[in-house]
Amino acid sequence: MSRIGRNPITIPAGVSLEVADGVVTVTGPNATMYRNLPEGITLSQEGDVVTVDRSSEETTQKSLHGLTRTLVANMVTGVTTGWTKELEIIGVGYRAATTSPAVLDLALGFSHPVKFNAPEGVTFEVPTPTRVIIKGADKEVVGQVAATIRKIRKPEPYKGKGVRYLGEKVLRKAGKAAK
Repeated sequence: MSRIGRNPITIPAGVSLEVADGVVTVTGPNATMYRNLPEGITLSQEGDVVTVDRSSEETTQKSLHGLTRTLVANMVTGVTTGWTKELEIIGVGYRAATTSPAVLDLALGFSHPVKFNAPEGVTFEVPTPTRVIIKGADKEVVGQVAATIRKIRKPEPYKGKGVRYLGEKVLRKAGKAAK
């Protein structure tokens, strides 16, 4: 058995989980999420505990067992508390602002400001001009939005300027040595 796949998923109060035609539907106070189940993977629910089972001992089934359990657990967390990623902006004149919760305006040293529109279900908060908080119910979408924003101006290794994850360490390189 997969060590991760055999762990049960506890469904908190106010969250419902349904499986129909190979599609898992998780509904909670913040959102409703859907995901297709892989072939050979089934969910069984007893009260407020859900377990993930696989049909065979094939290698692909074993790998999908733990993955499916983690994805369903992430869905349950997403519809209850949601997911967040924090970015920090380093650099003179680099800043962020929001005109609405779904639009992020970035000044990152280009000749023009960069507007970033959030996909459905994702919102932005800017507590300070150098910090951006990305919130949403889907962990994958929140992480992808954070990675896309970081990719606009990656942290460079000489001065460290750019967009980075909160707490990310950037390896610094030595500049040119004087003769």
